[in-house]
Amino acid sequence: MWGHMNGYGMGAMGLGMSLFWILLIVGIVLLVKMLLGSGSAFGCTQGKTALDILKERYARGEINKDEFDQKKLDLDS
Repeated sequence: MWGHMNGYGMGAMGLGMSLFWILLIVGIVLLVKMLLGSGSAFGCTQGKTALDILKERYARGEINKDEFDQKKLDLDS
């Protein structure tokens, strides 16, 4: 069955299999990254400023208006 293939045929088949596995692994890695998001589920605050975090805390009701205003002034200075 394989007797008619020369070295080039086997090399092309090996290259094709290697490409298949590489694409499969890259696809799985990208899928996992997409499902996990940018890391926000693990408490990462990458890309957020202190003011963004302060606004989020105020929106969630963790701090009141007076605390928000005071902390905002502290950040501005």
